[in-house]
Amino acid sequence: MPMTATYGMLLDGKQIPAQREETIEVRNPANTDEIVGVVPKGAPEDVGRAVASAQKAFETTWWPRLHESRRRGRVLQKFVALVEARKEDLARLLTREQGKVYREAQSEIESLTSTFDYYAGYGGKITGTVTYARDGDNVLRLETRKQPIGVCAAILPFNFPVSLYAWKVAPALMAGNAVVIKPATTAPLTDVVLTQMLYEAGVPAGIANVVTGPSSAVGDTLIRHPAVRKIALTGSTDTGRTIYTAAAAGLKHVTLELGGSDPSVVCDDADLVAAAETIVRSGRFRNAGQSCTSVKRVYVFDRVFDEFAKLAAGYARSLRVGNGLDPAVEMGPLNNAQVRDDVERLLQDALQRGAVLVAGGARPSGGDYARGYFLQPTVLTGVPEDAAIWTEECFGPVLPLERVHDLDDAIAKANDSPYGLGAAIWSENSKTIERFVDRIQSGMVWVNYKPLSLPEAPFGGVKDSGIGRELGAEGLAEYLETKSVRTFVGKSEPPAR
Repeated sequence: MPMTATYGMLLDGKQIPAQREETIEVRNPANTDEIVGVVPKGAPEDVGRAVASAQKAFETTWWPRLHESRRRGRVLQKFVALVEARKEDLARLLTREQGKVYREAQSEIESLTSTFDYYAGYGGKITGTVTYARDGDNVLRLETRKQPIGVCAAILPFNFPVSLYAWKVAPALMAGNAVVIKPATTAPLTDVVLTQMLYEAGVPAGIANVVTGPSSAVGDTLIRHPAVRKIALTGSTDTGRTIYTAAAAGLKHVTLELGGSDPSVVCDDADLVAAAETIVRSGRFRNAGQSCTSVKRVYVFDRVFDEFAKLAAGYARSLRVGNGLDPAVEMGPLNNAQVRDDVERLLQDALQRGAVLVAGGARPSGGDYARGYFLQPTVLTGVPEDAAIWTEECFGPVLPLERVHDLDDAIAKANDSPYGLGAAIWSENSKTIERFVDRIQSGMVWVNYKPLSLPEAPFGGVKDSGIGRELGAEGLAEYLETKSVRTFVGKSEPPAR
């Protein structure tokens, strides 16, 4: 069995214990007998120290200076090289603490490096504008400058602790900010290691800090600290509302990537095999369904519903469930007991209301399954409209399928949700696709493809799915302020007569 490592919080460039010297055990969700690591159990006083460290570094180091963006870019590129050299070890650690299969952990490490590399490319390109104007006969030089916001809080979830670390930390640092990172309590280890590697790459002490511990103590104190000027969260909609309220009191910037109940529409001209395989393998059951952009509702045209349901159920039943470090495994466990309980509650509610189980529906039994948070890949049909799974976010491996008459029916049902993160359509008709893209209420749309995120494309939703955008140029802009400078340069020549 691998040895249990002890990690510290990272403040001012050093690994330190919590002031109260309490700790939290991080256990492998595939085998809860295994303690993967031990981290400090932070408290409000630890948050205060971290924010003070970040504020001091922001005020005294070279990092936030406007003319140093190329230098910041070089540091981030060195960080990418360091991660590349250790990517196998990082992926293994991620699998052990989060539960996802090793191939998915490798992909997540690649997502981190590509995101940091993308933002490092903005070195020397964070520029404002210059123009001239007249005030009577006075000539003014009008300049805009892009400046960092200050101390930023990055609050991370358990489902993608590495890629979402990159989405928040990379643009924040490239813009010249200081950050205080609050990882998920059940998956903080890789984030601590990555932040230590930022120091190794040349990020000044105090510019990046990590406070581990429960949200009730660490997260709540962090979002309300007066020196924190920006909060970025990936989490539930309820948590987002709490943060939005707290941020309003301090007039803080926010980026909130919240819940989703993403629909996928399968038209009767779609490639059904490609649609079913992609929705099952990449759209719903990747990371055991623990993704904001997982396909959580599928609306299938009536004429092809039975065929599609048969294909989807077959692909779901074929997925091998187990410990993510096993190369043959295709879906790992859920990350923690609370998530599995919530998913099972939604599943049982649907079944009690008359849903038909066509694949899965239970915890796998025998062998090592009893020691982990496993649940079979599950497909449902005939789910009544009043079932909670249609309106609540199901953060696990359950996929409900519903018949629709036509595109209008599909769009109406897809939009009948408080969420609006992503949506997908499967069709070969360009007019059908364009109509769907135009009318669907979501921040992102995937056409004949899996729900993929790329550094170049902005990510975010509408309605209860959040505020602001991550990734792309928009993601960098979320971490910059605009300063306007007006300089008198002289008198204008009188107009010619």
